[in-house]
Amino acid sequence: MKPINRRHFLNLAAAAAAVAAIPACGQAAPSGNRQNGGANPASRPSGSSSSGSAPQSGRPLKIGIIGAGWLGGTVGRIWVKAGHEVMFSARDLDKVRRDVQGLGSRAKVGTVKEAAAFGDVLLFAVPFGALQQLGKDLAGEINGKIVLDASNGNETEPLVRQLGNGNVGVAISKLLAGSHYARAFSCVDATQIEASYERGGRNPLAVPIASDHRDALDMAARLVRDAHCAPVSVGGLANSAKFQRGTPAFRNHTGEAEMRRILGV
Repeated sequence: MKPINRRHFLNLAAAAAAVAAIPACGQAAPSGNRQNGGANPASRPSGSSSSGSAPQSGRPLKIGIIGAGWLGGTVGRIWVKAGHEVMFSARDLDKVRRDVQGLGSRAKVGTVKEAAAFGDVLLFAVPFGALQQLGKDLAGEINGKIVLDASNGNETEPLVRQLGNGNVGVAISKLLAGSHYARAFSCVDATQIEASYERGGRNPLAVPIASDHRDALDMAARLVRDAHCAPVSVGGLANSAKFQRGTPAFRNHTGEAEMRRILGV
């Protein structure tokens, strides 16, 4: 046998090492590359933990909360826990800062304008009377963005009658013109949403949603699920009157099957 010189030996060793580094056929990929929430820890948003913090579906979102009060603040905090980056805004920013203490770097606080610019998706949870001015002030920020709206008004209010013929959702969509508008979280209490999230998907609270925009309807469903609630779509915005204030569905905290029966969907 011909002797192996030093250079030939080193080449053989390097080739063997390269072959050994290739995973065997059928070998599972590292857990950091798994789909749906299994991202490499180095790619996780700052402040997220390695367990229990990945969103229920898809990549983490940047969400702006316009009105971080009882409902907006509760839902926003849940979304932070679910792995999203959330900027909270309200009139009393000092109170908001106290409310989000301990949530980590994914929870941010800013002005209404800053939150609207920050979010790829926005949640409005403000008094009906504030929406007309907000629609004007934030026209540039909301244009083309998905806006989930949990605000409420009465069908007898002049602006609701004028813009929506009694349909609150239709009226607000016109006040927030240019956005991809959806009704979501508007007929359920914050305490019930929080309780559903804490149950971890067991007996989820039904949350009716509606939109004329497919992308907004899909996003509403996704973020409802991330709160461990069950989305119940009624379709287009005209049907959102089925769960506005004064209807059997409003503040009827029940499961998906019963809510579908109530709404007839």
